[in-house]
Amino acid sequence: MPIQGPETRPVTDFQKILFLNGPNLNLLGAREPDIYGTMALADIERSCAGRAVDLGLSVDFRQSNSESDLIDWIQQSREAHSGIIINPAAYTHSSIAIMDALAMLDMPIIELHLSNIHRRESFRHQSYVSLVATGIICGFGAHGYELALEAMAKLIGTTREA
Repeated sequence: MPIQGPETRPVTDFQKILFLNGPNLNLLGAREPDIYGTMALADIERSCAGRAVDLGLSVDFRQSNSESDLIDWIQQSREAHSGIIINPAAYTHSSIAIMDALAMLDMPIIELHLSNIHRRESFRHQSYVSLVATGIICGFGAHGYELALEAMAKLIGTTREA
């Protein structure tokens, strides 16, 4: 039996949001916890999956250190997803190819960063992804993932107002 969400709608009927996580995010919790926090990516995924049900969404959570994997997943998202939340990590500042792939989409795109990239080294202030993103969330640590999910629910119209 499928998990039940709001209004007892099966999760399989929910709009699916693709979470893409770029290089080194597989090491969250162990990698520079003073910058990126102590929460592992698997814990963030579980938190988002639970919150998604409340918002009438489901999540497809992926991570790769490979730029080509991320581009392939972006291209494939046109068939199966209603929006993308992407933490491109270091590819934020270097990947015109990821920007070009995202630009081809006709869906909301939220750029996400754990740290506030504008308070860090100057090379981190430039984001190619921002040029095609619907919105940006940065500086809220792991909580930013849930904030991005809530924003996406509003963008695609699944949020139920209280």
